[in-house]
Amino acid sequence: MITLDNISKTYTISKENKVGAVQGVSLQIDKGEFLVITGRSGSGKTTLLNLAAGLTRPSSGRVMLDGVDLWSLSDPQQSRLRSEKFGFIFQFPSLIPTLNALENVVLPIIFTNGHAKKAAYQRAEDLMELVGLEDKKISYPRQLSAGQQQRVVIARALMNQPKVLLADEPTSDLDEQTEHEIVQLFAQIHRDNGITILMVTHTNQLTAYSTRAVEMAMGKIKTG
Repeated sequence: MITLDNISKTYTISKENKVGAVQGVSLQIDKGEFLVITGRSGSGKTTLLNLAAGLTRPSSGRVMLDGVDLWSLSDPQQSRLRSEKFGFIFQFPSLIPTLNALENVVLPIIFTNGHAKKAAYQRAEDLMELVGLEDKKISYPRQLSAGQQQRVVIARALMNQPKVLLADEPTSDLDEQTEHEIVQLFAQIHRDNGITILMVTHTNQLTAYSTRAVEMAMGKIKTG
């Protein structure tokens, strides 16, 4: 589904100082995989996730989604593809504080042409039930725990029925028990829906929930 072909990303700090965040990585992510990328801070794992999602342009190499080179597309084509194919979960929830949980979940679809408002809200309610928050629909972010907020974010990421769910350190701000509960939810979504999941984490224990795990260090995937 996603192919990273000898991908590199270099950031120029100054004329004399360049940082190779990702260096010559080739990685195939198959449809229906739950792939976890681990590594220490600064290892390049978040940059790799952003490259796979088409959020960051590679310095060299190719990013292919279903055989299409992402960077051969125009900006509008890329935006439409991300909207249709990807669901994003970032490190911090970034919920809109003036909207309740249900309204936050429905946001990605309510302004999309062709979606009836009633059907959109029904899907949002179904997703709130899926993530175990059917009783928190009218609660505002400030009234939710960190774990509950992250569940709302997961529901929001699923709103457009994405083919790929990309999660960047989705449990870094959670206690250990809640961390495992959230990743168990990812595993359930993967098992029940067959969705492809690419998750970045610094917690090696979470690889137990994946179908495959790779480790990054100094911008490269470790082998052996």
